[in-house]
Amino acid sequence: MTVKYRWKLLRAGKFKLDGGSMFGLVPRVVWNKSVPTDEWGRIDVQHNCLLLERASSDPGDPPGPKLVVVEVGSGNKLDAKSKDIFALENRSILDALQEENCRPEDVNAVVVTHLHFDHAGGLTRLPRAGEKVSSELNAVSAFPNAEIYSQLREWTDAMANTSVMTRTYFRDHLLPVEDQMHLIGSARPFASGYTPTRDEVPRVPAQQRITWLHGLKGATGIPGVGVLLVPGHTWGQQAIVFHDDKGRTVVFTPDVMPTVHHVGAAYSLAYDVEPYTSMISRHWFLEAAAENNWLLVLDHEPGNPVQRVRRKDLWYELTPDSV
Repeated sequence: MTVKYRWKLLRAGKFKLDGGSMFGLVPRVVWNKSVPTDEWGRIDVQHNCLLLERASSDPGDPPGPKLVVVEVGSGNKLDAKSKDIFALENRSILDALQEENCRPEDVNAVVVTHLHFDHAGGLTRLPRAGEKVSSELNAVSAFPNAEIYSQLREWTDAMANTSVMTRTYFRDHLLPVEDQMHLIGSARPFASGYTPTRDEVPRVPAQQRITWLHGLKGATGIPGVGVLLVPGHTWGQQAIVFHDDKGRTVVFTPDVMPTVHHVGAAYSLAYDVEPYTSMISRHWFLEAAAENNWLLVLDHEPGNPVQRVRRKDLWYELTPDSV
């Protein structure tokens, strides 16, 4: 029997990102019609996260965590200059959890899409008064009782700072939780070294490439929750898949399509390590979402991030849904 979850959307803080960077080589005259900017050319985005609570409790169900957090946002450690650059709201995943009467100590599993600061910064927090810190990093685990899941390739790149950005993998976000990390080597959509054509989709369907987080060596695991490698933004970026108590397959969608305005084929980010790979990934990801009727939750959409995908003409369109 598939383990199912009740879930809530957590808004872990508004912020702003440069519009040109968010839309890559798509001209501003095109995207600015639907996405306004402020006087600095920045667009509104959001830290979207999820709180999953295990809904099924049948005697035959495998053991696993009751509470799971998906994505954690930027956290509360960025300096004043960074907060100003990104117009960060004074709010973090900890505030969002408190509003749901959820203590971070009660969370037993955390899954993040990738380890950039705006997705993994909330894995750690500033120490409280009198709290001991074992290193010079001035940060402690925000979820001390949780197993944390990321891709092995993502962790390797984060430790080497392999990115087109010089400041996006922060060691104080990651090193304090190194002992809590469980690193996954999910199946690649295409063989290493192979360059697919623009309209090519992987031979192995996305559904068959999901790595389910139960029974992993050295980890308690999360029954009913899986991850799917979606490379392009980073080589180790993953989507997060689970089944909810309404019978839906929910897929938390990473920066392959961060907002509803990124559904177009060419709408890759200037932040992507491989924009062409992002375009290819977006194609097969949208096809899988339409074919399997996935309910998507977009990671940075400031409006309604809950969307369905349907085919339209030669591409796809999004239609809003609800939690």
